Amino acid sequence: MKVVLLAGGFGTRISEESQYKPKPMVEIGGMPILWHIMKGYGHFGYTDFIVCAGYMQHVIKEWFADYFLHTSDITFDFTQGNRMIVHNQHVEPWRVTVVDTGLNTMTGGRIKRIQPYIGNETFMLTYGDGVCDVDIGKLVAFHRNHGKLATLTSVRLQQQKGILDIGSDNAVQSFREKSISDGAPINAGFMVLEPEVFDYLGGDDVIFERGPLEKLAAEGQLMSYSHSGYWQCMDTQREKIALERLWNSGKAPWKVWDD
Repeated sequence: MKVVLLAGGFGTRISEESQYKPKPMVEIGGMPILWHIMKGYGHFGYTDFIVCAGYMQHVIKEWFADYFLHTSDITFDFTQGNRMIVHNQHVEPWRVTVVDTGLNTMTGGRIKRIQPYIGNETFMLTYGDGVCDVDIGKLVAFHRNHGKLATLTSVRLQQQKGILDIGSDNAVQSFREKSISDGAPINAGFMVLEPEVFDYLGGDDVIFERGPLEKLAAEGQLMSYSHSGYWQCMDTQREKIALERLWNSGKAPWKVWDD
């Protein structure tokens, strides 16, 4: 199953650093937050990624192009025809497709643009700026069991995110975006989607969290996987610093993988 990562928007400029790179490439512990998210999926055996790039998409492509250089010892031999020898190569067993989904494209439009790379398969989707310790295996099993078109992971935080009204059977009865919450469950991303969801998407100006998710909820096709563990997005410099401190402490809750 492929994992789609939304990493193309302008997003919030959380620091001077994010003026020169996409927010998903802002580093926590010396590695982009996008890498942390992918490591989490990889821990559960999902290693085929599609990155929806846009804003400064070349930075993402160049980082992955040089990833093996970042993690290996290299000999540059200019005496033998300018050879490069890679020693002790330590790269993740990932397949990463980076797609330029446009500079000004909205989230729904970005997802629609990568449809040719998904085909007629179930796929996962999340945002490129939030880490979580959700059990991906259990999330996928929950999605397959209920038989609806879409599942999102919900957490209970007092923040301005996508607000959910969840029924007793875990069906999402309504979805509203960017409204003040008083402890209601919010959309944390980490979604599982059937390919029929593409039928709910239109052009580049479609915001996935508005029309498409709202319509899926209204039709009874959107389910919630409730997560009571750790989740944190990185929208502000304060949140970046907090994530950095957790990582440096050696107790980062989202680090579910072994070194």
